[in-house]
Amino acid sequence: MNNLLDQIRPLITTEVFLLALVMGTFLLGVYLYKRTKISLIQPLLIAMLIIIPFLNFTGIDYHTFYEKTSILNFMLGPSVVALGYVLYEQIENIKGNVISILTAVFVGSVVGILSVVLIARAFGADKILVASLSTKSVTTPIAISLAEKDGGAPALAAAFVVICGIFGGLVGPIILRRIGIKSSIAKGLAMGSSSHALGTARAMEMGALEGAISGLAIGIMGIMTALLIPFAERLF
Repeated sequence: MNNLLDQIRPLITTEVFLLALVMGTFLLGVYLYKRTKISLIQPLLIAMLIIIPFLNFTGIDYHTFYEKTSILNFMLGPSVVALGYVLYEQIENIKGNVISILTAVFVGSVVGILSVVLIARAFGADKILVASLSTKSVTTPIAISLAEKDGGAPALAAAFVVICGIFGGLVGPIILRRIGIKSSIAKGLAMGSSSHALGTARAMEMGALEGAISGLAIGIMGIMTALLIPFAERLF
C-alpha cells in the first residue's frame, strides 16, 4: 500500500487533482442535500468528512493542501463582495433600518468576542487559542487576516469559522423559529452575524431579504470585529 501511495503521490498532490477533489466532494454534498433536504447533510460538512480522512490516509500535509487550493481561498473574498448585488436588489426594504441594523451587528460583535474570550480565559486557554477563537464570527478571509495580525493560528481560526458556520447554519433557523422571530431583517442579521457565509447560504433559502441582510451583516461584522478585537485584548 505504501509503495502504491508513493507511486501516485505526484498525481494526488497536484493542484488540478486537489481542486477537483474539493469541488467534486462539495458538489456531491449539494446533490445529496437537494435530494434528501436533511439539514445535517450540509455540502461543506460532506466535503470535510471525505477530504480530511483522504488527507490523513495519503499523508498529504495541510500546508501542501492549502497551497495547492489557494485559488479557492482567494475566491472567498470576491464571493462575499458579490453578495452586494443581492443587497442592491433589496435596498428599498433596507432603507429606514440602518440604525437598527448597525446597532444589532455591533451588539452581536461585542457579545461574540467577549463571550468567547472570557470563556477561553476561564478554561486557561493560551493567547494563540484565544486570538484564533475571537475571530469565529467573521468570514474566513477576514478571520485568517485578523488571526495572523493578533498572534493567532490562521489554520485554527479557519477551522473555528467553519465549525461556527456549520453549527449556525444547522440550528440557527430552528432557534429563530422556536423563539418566534418573524422579521426577515432580524433573521438575516442573526444568521449573517453569527454564522457568516454559511449562515448566509442558509438565510437565502429562507428568503431573498433574509439573504441580502445576512450578506450585509457579514461585511459590517467583519469591520466591527476588526476594530473591537484590539480593545478586547487590552481589557482581558
